[in-house]
Amino acid sequence: MDKRSIAGLEVSAIGLGCMSLSHAYGPPPPRAEAERVLLGALDAGYTFFDTAAVYGLGHNERLVGEVLGPRRGEFVLASKCGMTRGEERELNGSPERLKTTCEESLRRLGVEVIDLYYLHRWDKRVPIEDSVGALGELVAEGKIRHVGLSEVSAPTLRRAHATHPIAALQTEYSPWTRNPEIAVLDACRELGVAFVAFSPVGRGFLAGGVKDVAQLAEGDFRTGMPRFQGEAFAANLRLFDRFAALAVEAGCTPAQLCLAWLLQKDPIIVPIPGTTSPDHMREDAAAADVRLSPEIVAKLEALVNENTVTGPRYAPAMQASVDTEG
Repeated sequence: MDKRSIAGLEVSAIGLGCMSLSHAYGPPPPRAEAERVLLGALDAGYTFFDTAAVYGLGHNERLVGEVLGPRRGEFVLASKCGMTRGEERELNGSPERLKTTCEESLRRLGVEVIDLYYLHRWDKRVPIEDSVGALGELVAEGKIRHVGLSEVSAPTLRRAHATHPIAALQTEYSPWTRNPEIAVLDACRELGVAFVAFSPVGRGFLAGGVKDVAQLAEGDFRTGMPRFQGEAFAANLRLFDRFAALAVEAGCTPAQLCLAWLLQKDPIIVPIPGTTSPDHMREDAAAADVRLSPEIVAKLEALVNENTVTGPRYAPAMQASVDTEG
């Protein structure tokens, strides 16, 4: 797979988001299937793996550490702190809590250092300078190599970067979530910060994975998202039919169309799709070889954008934890 750079760390152009192996999209897969995804991803060329302390309340970090530990030298490891209680999403950005979480993550992952450690959400009760300053101290102590931020605005990124160099900013970006184009992407380019795109296939919707919300598993958090509800979902499903036809025209799958679009937007972008399926993992990896014509890109952007997608990406309670434009 082609490579990209995060603060000098060479990573695969497409990384693996590990959350769904433990959390959020219904019951996690059996351990053997999760191992097939993780180890298969290494064999398929993925060298960037993304987890977090909150995914499965530690389960995901333990899983990644146990399965990939014997091959630790083959990949760049990212994790996150600052979101402490799973589905309740209690934020705690105090320096003391961030440092404690890092120690817990190191133990679960079975490593001495984490390559990229994000502040998962900005706890606005704590100045961003204090939270990032604590992460900078972890760099000085050799416990993490680089500091990242997740779901923050361009002004917050600039404030944080002035406190300690930020290696990567992670937020949702796909054809149907275009908020980063308002200001964050420009700020990342200006500051030399990599942009890590999570949910790059629209939480599975733009991959064709959600044709009927009634089929979603119990506990799947998409059932609480406005785009997956009622008339909004019906409207978005009609939009997907046209998107799928465009993928056929482009000679790829819908998921690959999303990922190829992101890769061609800017070399600073590293998408991290997640999956519980070894087949989908390999399908995503193959998107690195897809080249889209200017005509296909223009059609995609005219078809799926902030004016044609129905519904906000988060319900109000979850949106309150996000510091992003739009």
